[in-house]
Amino acid sequence: MTETPAQTMTTAGSSVRADVLMSAAVSIVTLLVAMFELSMADWPSSVVLLVILPLTALVFFGCCLWSATQLLRIRNDGVRFACPFLICMVTLVILIYAPLQRVYLQQNFYWYRADRECIVARVERGELKPNVDYNKDLIALGDSAPHVSAGNDIVVDQAQEGTYVLFLTSRGLKHYFTGFLRVPPGGDPKDFFEFDFKPPRQLVQYDKDWYFVAN
Repeated sequence: MTETPAQTMTTAGSSVRADVLMSAAVSIVTLLVAMFELSMADWPSSVVLLVILPLTALVFFGCCLWSATQLLRIRNDGVRFACPFLICMVTLVILIYAPLQRVYLQQNFYWYRADRECIVARVERGELKPNVDYNKDLIALGDSAPHVSAGNDIVVDQAQEGTYVLFLTSRGLKHYFTGFLRVPPGGDPKDFFEFDFKPPRQLVQYDKDWYFVAN
């Protein structure tokens, strides 16, 4: 039986709604992974770097290619079939130009600042000391403490000018890390012992005595 024009329009409408929902879902997941990549610091770095990020990028790239093929339907089924492609392109522009990780880091810094400052005070009073056998500079805060660092471990450096305390936001392969470094008054973040042989790759001041660093 030949489909009537009304049936054809209904089928096309259902199809484009499903296409829009699928492209929107892929785009939202991609943006969330891009924004909260650093918050996955407690996951094994190999899982994040070798599985989650490549898989997300592959799915999004596939969605972009698929949405481009839907443009061929515009002539017969209407301009609405350009919507999936537009969603993917808007997402791509956001990924390229929007400071997603910067937004996440600002939120992370201000949200946990009070807890981190309390921990710094405890370190300076001597209440918290390195307690990890294989690393004399590491303090494991434990599950009962506020979760303020990747693995809830902090790195301390007892220097002449005071105590440097690093709250990790990510730990990668080959001793790569990022985090918020609290510098003692009058101290220089470049004097943190992790930068003795190589200056920080990133050094962004967030407030007095607080810096975001990456090696």
